[in-house]
Amino acid sequence: MKVAFTRQRLATRVGQLGRAISKDYAGRTVDVVVVLENSFLFAADLVREISRPVLCHFVRSEIRDVRLAGHDCREIFFSEAPALRGRDVLVVDAVLNTGVTQDFLLKRLEEGRPRTLRLAVLFDKPASRKVNLKAEYTGFAAASKDWVGYGLSDEAGLYRNLPYVASEGFRTSSRTRRSGGRRKASKG
Repeated sequence: MKVAFTRQRLATRVGQLGRAISKDYAGRTVDVVVVLENSFLFAADLVREISRPVLCHFVRSEIRDVRLAGHDCREIFFSEAPALRGRDVLVVDAVLNTGVTQDFLLKRLEEGRPRTLRLAVLFDKPASRKVNLKAEYTGFAAASKDWVGYGLSDEAGLYRNLPYVASEGFRTSSRTRRSGGRRKASKG
């Protein structure tokens, strides 16, 4: 595993984002909508850096493959959106990749008529974008790599607890996984 973003580098950048958000929302309460699960650590650190009153809301997305009228389609479902009419809303997500999921969520939240609606992401991968969407607050522009740590997991849901972000260019052999990561001592 190769560390790409150290704990200190993440803390420094999240602090900078928190100060920028605090300045932009001067004199107002910020309704933070956290997209679970990848962004929970980033969001927790970010809201602690915002020096304005903060209300937290949590939404979870689910992407399902469905068949409609003989065609395979992918649909995005979200848990119930909070009531945000007239509020200053900041959506927080870990990675802005294709943008399809965030764009869908932002449009859904706009239907509730917030006063302002902005997006903050830890990582932006603009080369992968499929919709015209740009975050107002971005931690890092990143290449199209698979990251783990700081809330991001691998396909099995592991490594969210790492205090840094690393590239996932590693695999353990099935023998190592079965033996709990310990190598057997060779005989002779």
